Amino acid sequence: MTDLSLEALAARRQFLSLLAAGAGLAAFPARSQGFPARPIKVIVPYAPGGGPDVLTRKVGPRLSEILGQPVVVENIVGAGGILAAQQVARAAPDGYTLMLGASTHIVQKAMQPAVKFDPVKDFAHIIRATTSPQLLVVAASAPWKTVQELIAAIRKEPGKLNYASGGIGSAAHLASAAMVLAAEVQAVHVPYKGSVEIIPSILSGSTQFGCPVASTAVGPVQQGTVRALATTGATRLAQLPNVPTLKEALGKDELAIESWSGIWAPAGTPAAVVDVLFRAYQKLYSDPAIRADHLAAGAAVALSESPAEFSRFVESETAKYQRLVKATGISTT
Repeated sequence: MTDLSLEALAARRQFLSLLAAGAGLAAFPARSQGFPARPIKVIVPYAPGGGPDVLTRKVGPRLSEILGQPVVVENIVGAGGILAAQQVARAAPDGYTLMLGASTHIVQKAMQPAVKFDPVKDFAHIIRATTSPQLLVVAASAPWKTVQELIAAIRKEPGKLNYASGGIGSAAHLASAAMVLAAEVQAVHVPYKGSVEIIPSILSGSTQFGCPVASTAVGPVQQGTVRALATTGATRLAQLPNVPTLKEALGKDELAIESWSGIWAPAGTPAAVVDVLFRAYQKLYSDPAIRADHLAAGAAVALSESPAEFSRFVESETAKYQRLVKATGISTT
C-alpha cells in the first residue's frame, strides 16, 4: 500500500470519526451545552405522603443516575395545584425546575380562567407519565356496601352527607361532583389541601365518602381501613377486580374519568433540554420494575410518544375538562 493510500485511509477514518461524533451530538444536543450541570428540582403540587408524591420520590434516585445530577423533590401545596403551577410558570426556562403537571391543572384553569397560568401556553410539556382513576371510598365501618346504597343514603337525607376532596377543582372533587350530579342527589363538598387528607377525614367521620386518586387509596383499601365502592376508570382496576366502575354502577358514560400526570417545564425551555429530559424519563419508565411498582399503586405508566404529542394531548384534555366543569357546575365559591 502506498503512502498516499495510507494518508487517504487516515483521512477517511478521521471523517468517519467526526461524523459519528456529530451524530452523537445530534442525539443529545443539550449535553454538549453541559445540561444538566447542577441539581434538578421537581415540584409536586400535592401533599407529602400521597400517591403522586410517594411515586415521584421513589423514582428520584433512578432519574438522578440517568441524568448524572441530584434530583430534588419539593412539595408546593395549595389551591388545587394552582400555587405550584404559578410558581413554576415563572421559573427560569432552563430545565432545572420541573413540575408534576396533571389533569388537575387543566380543571383549575377551566374553572378559574383568571388564574395566573395557562396549562397550554405557559409550559413545555415533556412527557405524560401516568394515568390513574379515582376510587370512591367510605370507611370500612360504614353501612354502605355498594354505590347504590350510598346514593340511597344521600337521597334520604339531602345535604347531610359530606364528601372530601384534595381541593376545589381537584380530580377527587370533579369525580365526586360528577357522581352526585349523575345520581341527582345533594351532598356537601369539603375541600382539603391535598388528596392525602381525604381518607383521614373519612375515618374521623368529618366526611362520609370521597374519591382519592387510586395511587393514594389502593393501599388503605387493601389494608381494610376503607372500603372501595367503585373506580372512576373506564375499566376495573387489576388490583381490585371485584370493585365495579362508576359507569357500571350508574350507567353513565361521563363517569369514566381518569386523572393523569406528566412532567412540565416553564415555556421557553430550549428544545435540546426538553429532548434530554424526555429521553431520561423515557428510559426511567422503561424499567419493568418501575412500571410494575406504579401499576401496583394504581397509577399505570402511559408514556406520550414525544413532547409534541403530549402538548397535543394537553390541548385536547383542556377542551374536554372545560365541558365537564361546565356540566358539573363546579365553582370556587
